[in-house]
Amino acid sequence: QLRLVESEGGLVRPGGSLRLSCVASGVRFDTFDMGWFRQAPGQEREGLASISASGSSTKYADSVKGRFTISRDNTRDTVFLQMDSLDPGDTAAYFCASGPYWWDLSPARWNYWGQGTQVTVAS
Repeated sequence: QLRLVESEGGLVRPGGSLRLSCVASGVRFDTFDMGWFRQAPGQEREGLASISASGSSTKYADSVKGRFTISRDNTRDTVFLQMDSLDPGDTAAYFCASGPYWWDLSPARWNYWGQGTQVTVAS
């Protein structure tokens, strides 16, 4: 069974950057599409970015396009989310997930989830 473990998040100042990573185990990582999601208190989970199993295709939500970059290293069974120009509105719990359709950022379509990691953007 696929197991996903996100790296530790943290506190970042507005305008700063942070890179999250998510390590997979238990299955052949290079056969799974991967995505990043977030959920702020009182809000629904939001799809941010996704990447195909090969890494050749990506998709971004409008809210993070141009600021966040998803990538993966299939030799290390790891997917990354580089987050730049962070602002307080990006404060949330961030989750990685795997699923069958990289082009669909709807959380309900994704099967396996990490435990989440908190990112707080504040001065």
